[in-house]
Amino acid sequence: MKLTVVGGGSTYTPELVDGFARLRDTLPLEELVLVDPAADRLELVGGLARRIFAKQGHPGRVVTTSDLDAGIDGADAVLLQLRVGGQAARQQDETWPLECGCVGQETTGAGGLAKALRTVPVVLDIAERVRRANPRAWIVDFTNPVGIVTRALLREGHRAVGLCNVAIGLQRKFAGLLGTAPTDLHLGHVGLNHLTWETGVRLGGPDGDDVLPGLLAEHGEAIAADLRLPHALLDRLGVVPSYYLRYYYAHDEVVRELATKPSRAAEVASMEAELLTMYADPALDEKPALLARRGGAYYSEAAVDLAAALLGGGGSPYQVVNTLNRGTLPFLPDDAVIEVQAAVGPAGPVPLPVPALDPLFSGLVANVTAYEELALDAALRGGRDRVFRALLAHPLIAQYAYAETLTDRLIAHNREHLAWA
Repeated sequence: MKLTVVGGGSTYTPELVDGFARLRDTLPLEELVLVDPAADRLELVGGLARRIFAKQGHPGRVVTTSDLDAGIDGADAVLLQLRVGGQAARQQDETWPLECGCVGQETTGAGGLAKALRTVPVVLDIAERVRRANPRAWIVDFTNPVGIVTRALLREGHRAVGLCNVAIGLQRKFAGLLGTAPTDLHLGHVGLNHLTWETGVRLGGPDGDDVLPGLLAEHGEAIAADLRLPHALLDRLGVVPSYYLRYYYAHDEVVRELATKPSRAAEVASMEAELLTMYADPALDEKPALLARRGGAYYSEAAVDLAAALLGGGGSPYQVVNTLNRGTLPFLPDDAVIEVQAAVGPAGPVPLPVPALDPLFSGLVANVTAYEELALDAALRGGRDRVFRALLAHPLIAQYAYAETLTDRLIAHNREHLAWA
């Protein structure tokens, strides 16, 4: 089995490689190919990847290349984890929206739209080349904004599934609080990528007892503290929102915070420099503890589980993925991409039934889905007016004066990545 990681020079990659090494019985790789145009980073990451495989006795070989077509040739699955424009573009995404009083974040709001405009054309080009190399290959997208990118892939008919680590992180958090194994818990995870709620936590599977009310009663304070939201709000919601909901539920508070501290991009850039120095040490043969602060916790477990299920070798029967709605949420179009529990196998994911959503949640989901449709239109066809329409539709912006100013700044900061600008 051959698996290719596009963006393999990322400092994330040793987390992924560690999972491949530990979980080799679930996903028996013969060849892991890391593809990245940044040859210097790629060799550092590739060297560590080989040492991790060797230490853990993995028999597969690790190949590094800057040649995309060579890297994807014959691959059974291709994982996408690229960042068009690098951390410098992320720094901009997190900065110029704040100048207008809006959240500066790389996956939502104006910064998220900028990332989508840079990313979608590049990903579609990669996907078309994957299809030519192996029409049966699965594409697993971890590249943000996952919902929009996955929707672009599926609209073009690619065999693609979107993946995020929010659900698997919450599953492990809840398991720790309850004193049970993560695999014993089935989350009632529903919404869009980076806009989800846990509406239930069931023991043993989708038909098990719902322990969420007790979890909130006993551990609500700790859960709320992790989310940086008031405990009283969780009590009133009766569900557990993802931490990204703080951008919506406490927008102005978040903007004030972001304006008075270094950006997350600056923190990550500093961490990446330190990590790459560590990766260069030929004695290092395991992922360093610092990597946990880089982000992407449990990404490896989620990726292995999903790839194994798609390729027919195993994996959990139910997994949280980004896939086509197809009537699961009846208030959304069938071709919307939602993030829910699904039964996953070689034919792809099939979303599990979802109980009717409270209007408090479904209204926001419908609003952001409409934004994502407009964002994808702007990414595919370009043009200032399409960018403006997407920004005006986003609930974190939604005022024409903000949308006008943000449109001009988005284009100015991203002109080199926008073929139409």
